[in-house]
Amino acid sequence: MHVVRDAKRLAAWIGAFGWMVAAAACSPPPGEHYPLDTLSPKSDLTQKFYDIFVEVTALDIMILVVVVVVFVLGVFFYSKRVGEPGDSSSKHSDVFLEMAWTIVPAIIVIAIIVPTVRTIIQTQPDQWSKDTLEVRVIAHQWWWEFRYPSTGVITADEVHIPVNREIHFSMVSRDVIHSFFMPAIGGKRDVVPGQENQITLTANTPGEYWGQCTEFCGDSHANMRFRVFVDTPAQFEAWTKHQLSNPVSDQTGAAAAGAKVFANAPCAICHRIQGVVGFSPQYTYGFRGPDLTHFGSRTTIAGAIMDNTPANVALWITNPDAVKPGANMPTLGLKGQDLNDLVAYLESLK
Repeated sequence: MHVVRDAKRLAAWIGAFGWMVAAAACSPPPGEHYPLDTLSPKSDLTQKFYDIFVEVTALDIMILVVVVVVFVLGVFFYSKRVGEPGDSSSKHSDVFLEMAWTIVPAIIVIAIIVPTVRTIIQTQPDQWSKDTLEVRVIAHQWWWEFRYPSTGVITADEVHIPVNREIHFSMVSRDVIHSFFMPAIGGKRDVVPGQENQITLTANTPGEYWGQCTEFCGDSHANMRFRVFVDTPAQFEAWTKHQLSNPVSDQTGAAAAGAKVFANAPCAICHRIQGVVGFSPQYTYGFRGPDLTHFGSRTTIAGAIMDNTPANVALWITNPDAVKPGANMPTLGLKGQDLNDLVAYLESLK
């Protein structure tokens, strides 16, 4: 009876564990995807991370099988039932057993450490090929700035990189510690004030991917997101050329009126628009907010937490702190036609 009851209990535990494993391995519904999926590698770097994950998981399963087998043997074959006398033993230790449970775990740790350290070193090479594209990542509370030193392009919260070309991300922070996390493309790296960290990778699948700050950095830490666009070479060249040109803005109607609102409000003190000058001649142009040169062509706003639509832009301008608690952007107090004109102007900056 004891054996039957123990067997049923063990079967129940194994069944529950199996259901948990199955639930954890479920794929998203057809046509959907998990934005921050770490198990869908889209670059050489994340493929290495995935391979390490598979290797470690396989090793863990082997260890689990051994433990379960030893457990079953110990419970059902090498143990005595209640009331049964046990055999006496004069043996106090087993040298080979003690050596085994010291050496085997050491080998397991080495098997995990070696590929992990090798991959970490590969993400931070000392030198790069001439064709490597550098992208400088600057973290702010709570948005991301992206600069391309080789071309002079500056953008915010959306970074474009060409497919099948080595990319070198160099990262710094303007305030507190952040963490640059783009699971499908390049893993995770802390962004620390006064220190430059880096990731080097080659994306291999065109598409749009999500990123997120994963180091608690203040009130709106969870609202500090970004998007990664992996373009074909032709798409990236066209995007770069467009970013270097002055914005194509409607100079009539509401957009023209909105340009005057932008000039007279504090917007021009913190935000730069390429080709637009003369708004605040007394200011030294130490812009603290995102570059708005091609704001209208971006897909997201406010740290990539909202789609770039006129309604969302108006909501953000009206009360930024309600959208993103602790945001450094002041409430401008714009209403009515002035607000509508400003939104029209910003959305016209293609």
